[in-house]
Amino acid sequence: MTTTREPFVRRLRTALLGTARTPLVFLGNFEVEQRWGGDELGLPRIALTAGDAMVNRMDEFALLLAGPDDYVVLKDRPDPEHLAYLEALGLALPHLLITDRQDPHHTVTQDALDSPALLARLSALAGVAALVPHGVSVDEEALAARTGVALAGSPAAVCKAVNGKIYSRRIATELGLRQSVGWTCETVEELDEAVEHARELLAAGRTVVLKDSYGVSGKGLLVIQDEARLGQIHRKLHRRADRSGDHRLALLVEEWVDKTIDLNYQFTVFRDGGVHFDFVKEAVTAGGVHKGHRMPAGLTSRQLAIVRQSAAVLGARLAQDGYLGVVGVDAMLDPEGGVYPVVEINARSNMSTYQIGLQEHLVPAGWSALARQYPLRVVQPMRFGEVRDALGPLLLSGAGEAGMVVQNFSTVNALVRAGTGPAEGRLYGFLIAPTAGELMAMDSEIADRLAAVTEGVRR
Repeated sequence: MTTTREPFVRRLRTALLGTARTPLVFLGNFEVEQRWGGDELGLPRIALTAGDAMVNRMDEFALLLAGPDDYVVLKDRPDPEHLAYLEALGLALPHLLITDRQDPHHTVTQDALDSPALLARLSALAGVAALVPHGVSVDEEALAARTGVALAGSPAAVCKAVNGKIYSRRIATELGLRQSVGWTCETVEELDEAVEHARELLAAGRTVVLKDSYGVSGKGLLVIQDEARLGQIHRKLHRRADRSGDHRLALLVEEWVDKTIDLNYQFTVFRDGGVHFDFVKEAVTAGGVHKGHRMPAGLTSRQLAIVRQSAAVLGARLAQDGYLGVVGVDAMLDPEGGVYPVVEINARSNMSTYQIGLQEHLVPAGWSALARQYPLRVVQPMRFGEVRDALGPLLLSGAGEAGMVVQNFSTVNALVRAGTGPAEGRLYGFLIAPTAGELMAMDSEIADRLAAVTEGVRR
């Protein structure tokens, strides 16, 4: 396994295509797990929510991952003041390809497939560029087929196979990597057996968690602390199987273990089976939902060695199963400092992936950084200029300085609809400071200033 200082996007081209010269077309089709797991049976699901519209505007993250010779497909044109700000920081932005129309509940790929003018522009790139989605599903394969722009990476069937939590647990077991106690359930009968084990854990005062194999961002995750609740879910899944006659499941039952820190590490699997270790960061989560990352992770040399060795063996195993490209792994530390190196494998881009370009261009060696989201309450569409004015000197003004870069602005207004009242917005920021203490103080002041500007819009 290698580690180099070569720019990430250049290394990614080489990993996927064998050459660093081919431009890439990035697609931010976040929560692709919804497509992979669409026909899988797990925990009871809910219909479309406003949250889908928010997630679909996370497509704008790809702006700061792509290089100046690359392309990014977006659901809508970014705020021009935000683009001007990023360029003033010296960030070389990619070419923009905007969908003809956008449905808030459609991914960027689905909107692209319904955009004749965009499809024509993409077709002109056939044989010139290659398509790099956040993750590959049948939708991205359809876009590649419609336009002739080749997919850079593994086919959808492989991507789905290696992204399930059942797969993660099985190969971690095979490789001897430490995990919490747990059981995979691919039938209701296997669930029956797992529930008996879970009852023993609950009786001993432990906590258990049920996980959909293709759950993401806290969806399809149910923490259980008493036998009555476990029995209720068990009966509900049985009734569904009895009604449908389909006894298939894609579910895990695990012990919910004590932890002190969540981690996310990334490696890249090359065409020749080589593995490059990219980074490890501390993950900021709440209730299983990603909230951000702290850098550096602050691991001991022993902990880092375990993470790096785990990346090497996991990468080799994924290559053996036909996968190439970016892989993120969620991990955690227990209260004694021990490492659980595999909570789940995400063989796709991760939130941490989209921070790499900012790290490479803007964070001085030895400094600290924090990527996080700030909740906003928005009544009418906000302009980037309003946020810029509110943050004042806290907004980063150049490389080598302290401040925050607005990483994604489209999510601020993603849920705003005329005549529907206040909406929840998110501002994604990337904070840079010489020390962790200065970083936390900056974070607190930014949160206060953003709350104030939201109050101003409300009035």
